[in-house]
Amino acid sequence: MFAHVVAQTASGDAPPFDIFSLLLPLALAFLIFTMFRRQRKAQKQVKEMRTSMEPGTEVMTQFGLFGTIVSIDQENNKAVLELSPGNLATVHTQALSKVVEQERVDDTREEALPGTPVAEDTSSIDAVDRTPSAGSTAAGTAGTTSGVETPEETLERLNRQSAQESRDSRDPRDPKANPDN
Repeated sequence: MFAHVVAQTASGDAPPFDIFSLLLPLALAFLIFTMFRRQRKAQKQVKEMRTSMEPGTEVMTQFGLFGTIVSIDQENNKAVLELSPGNLATVHTQALSKVVEQERVDDTREEALPGTPVAEDTSSIDAVDRTPSAGSTAAGTAGTTSGVETPEETLERLNRQSAQESRDSRDPRDPKANPDN
């Protein structure tokens, strides 16, 4: 096409040079160049990712499974992943889509305000003040002052609650349902 444009401009009876006839091939060449460049860049990234995959690396597959590489067979393009302790899966190496980077946990903890406990485990839950106030137990009944309810006290409390709920559920207008009247 370029030769055709040059041949037309060399002859005297040819129409004047049109810039748009040259713009189309240049645009096409630019698109092809960018397409190949993008493809090369993607291939380079995949190659770098594949070289970083070795046993012990945590990866994600294209279908969303996370696992740790146990072994890689480059000859057969297979990788054995440990999905959870004792659960192994064999996948094609092309199914490994990305290497999962482990997030670093910062050991520096923010200082708590004076007097405010910072719970790191469940031991702070057991540190609740269970001392009874004014001779009542932790369940709110009068009795022992140890703060721990005995099985007999629990049974008595539940029976009282059940009786109270049954009294509350009666219709006060029905004389048969309310024997107290």
